[in-house]
Amino acid sequence: MGEVRVGIVGVGNCASSLVQGLSYYSRKNDEIIGLMHYDICGYEPKDIKVAAAFDIDRRKVRKSLGEAIFAAPNCTRIIEKDLLPSNVTVAMGNVLDGVSPHMIDYSEERRFLVSEEDPDDVVRILKESGVEILINYLPVGSQKASEFYARCCLECGVSLINCIPVFIASETKWAALFEVKGIPIVGDDVKSQIGATIIHRTLAKLFNDRGVKIDRTYQLNTGGNTDFLNMLNRERLASKKISKTEAVQSTLDIPILPDNIHIGPSDYVPWQEDNKVCFIRIEGRIFGDVPINLELRLSVEDSPNSAGSMIDAIRCCKVARDRGIGGVLQSISAYTMKHPLKQFPDEVAREMVEEFIRGDRER
Repeated sequence: MGEVRVGIVGVGNCASSLVQGLSYYSRKNDEIIGLMHYDICGYEPKDIKVAAAFDIDRRKVRKSLGEAIFAAPNCTRIIEKDLLPSNVTVAMGNVLDGVSPHMIDYSEERRFLVSEEDPDDVVRILKESGVEILINYLPVGSQKASEFYARCCLECGVSLINCIPVFIASETKWAALFEVKGIPIVGDDVKSQIGATIIHRTLAKLFNDRGVKIDRTYQLNTGGNTDFLNMLNRERLASKKISKTEAVQSTLDIPILPDNIHIGPSDYVPWQEDNKVCFIRIEGRIFGDVPINLELRLSVEDSPNSAGSMIDAIRCCKVARDRGIGGVLQSISAYTMKHPLKQFPDEVAREMVEEFIRGDRER
């Protein structure tokens, strides 16, 4: 089927897991585990090639991609040291609102160190490198920066997969712009393979389907990567809380009152590094108004947990480009993103993706 040429904005932990995973699955010949789909319309993980990358950290800019994904402050688990050959050098991106001021208070190995270089010409690089799909891995709260890269995509006909909770694909204005240009877009806010949101959604739907009245629920998350450090600035979290909360509320017939639902990042614990620990509690009432309480603890390496979803999203986006389909891809967005343009139950979203792959569904 040929290559799927992607660009990456933000060479952090998620990018590191994705790049490592592409090499890992390209060489794996025995049992294939950890992927939701190995083959999508003839495209396998080995067909995805990173053709360009952008970052603003001086430890990564002008370095080879293979070197940059292992540079500080990245701290995700190494799953593949022996990367496939690549001639990609990390370009200097546009900082805009991508770095929160509070990070200056933390040690250099934990925070971003902004390069003093001038930004490179993003549109020129995307065109010259033949990028078809740009993946947005910027920090949470990077509204202006995300919109800048979205405009770059529109200018040069590149698809966008928006992995962060800045609303682009789920914002009607932006969705319409990609529709008019005939460019596929996927988003917003990547949903991990087995993460806090997918588990919380599943449990909430189970309670709802079994006739349980949910009175209160929370989801508390801690981690030690730069994502959690960045989110200590609560001003950057408005869209993140909306994204995660709507993902759970959408499974219920009657939404939980705002004061009785809390879903969002809770604290930064440096020694956890890329390991995320999630605590979920659901309080409700069963038959006869009898109370029922559920508590769950999840521990998972955060960045590899999103890479499986991304490998599916990338290939579905490529298939849409092959088929000449533009605008928001509702099926893969509902399946792999917390805040799609329209929410669907997870089992419905999965079937929508299968229909899209078979060609029985346009988007």
